[in-house]
Amino acid sequence: MIRYVALKVGRAVFVVWAAFTVTFVLLFVLPANPVDLLFDPTELNSIPPEVRAQVAENYGFNKPVLLQYADRLGHALIGDFGNSVQSGRPVIAAILDVLPSTLILASAALVLATLIAFAIALVATATRRPWLRNLVEALPSGAVSVPVFLSGILILQVFSFQLGWFPSFGDNGVQSLILPLITLAVPVAGPIAQLLVRSFATEFGAGYVTTSWAKGATRGRIIVHDVFRNAGLPALTIAGVTFGNLIAGSVITETVFARRGLGRMTQTAINTLDVPLVAGIVVLVAVTFALINLTVDLIYPVLDPRLRASLTAGVS
Repeated sequence: MIRYVALKVGRAVFVVWAAFTVTFVLLFVLPANPVDLLFDPTELNSIPPEVRAQVAENYGFNKPVLLQYADRLGHALIGDFGNSVQSGRPVIAAILDVLPSTLILASAALVLATLIAFAIALVATATRRPWLRNLVEALPSGAVSVPVFLSGILILQVFSFQLGWFPSFGDNGVQSLILPLITLAVPVAGPIAQLLVRSFATEFGAGYVTTSWAKGATRGRIIVHDVFRNAGLPALTIAGVTFGNLIAGSVITETVFARRGLGRMTQTAINTLDVPLVAGIVVLVAVTFALINLTVDLIYPVLDPRLRASLTAGVS
């Protein structure tokens, strides 16, 4: 078990390091002159050489690349990504200001997506009507095929502009969270539901289910007490992977609904070429993604006795 935990922790650290390294190469090495990214492209010709030299010195662009990398990596390890070019604030402080809003939206969307996926899988497995099962099983494909920005606009049009049930924009109160939450959760529920439907169908034909039938258990009891736990384990893995898609989807969702958050900040940072802020956001998202997947990997042996047994057998 110690070897298993060490392997998963090492993989999480590698993911974060790789994200930092790739970001450094793309933002600070590949551009012909990274100093140019810190100025308005329309005003580059009017920037005095001494100003450009001073900016290069302030951001360390005048040092050798390897020294820049080591310096930025060392500062990143203590949470220092420099200052935002646009606001002048420390990058970590700017991110932490908007991070709670995005985490609330993404976490709630993940919970809602998981509940929708389990509901689809349960209905598809429990129903004895083929037409209803086929209809329910087609829902995940439809959810995945609709782009987030399109579903967001449609939801806004119907439930805000037409019916007036929810506010259109902003992030004031619970009501303003509902439409972005649904917009973000529906496409994420699709792949989770597809996996669960297949898992439920596979587990429903397993030997232990036949034993339960022989003991006189009802269909509902078999699904809830026997199939549910085993079939739900793969969903735990894909839910952790899907969280990265939620962070990416928040860029579009927060833009459509004019919400303050990490996604909207990312869009603004890219549009304004705020290089330190973009680098900080990428590394922070990588850390979040790695921690969530590490948590899933550590929980998995607790929930799956087969994996626990294989780890114990490997040790012995």
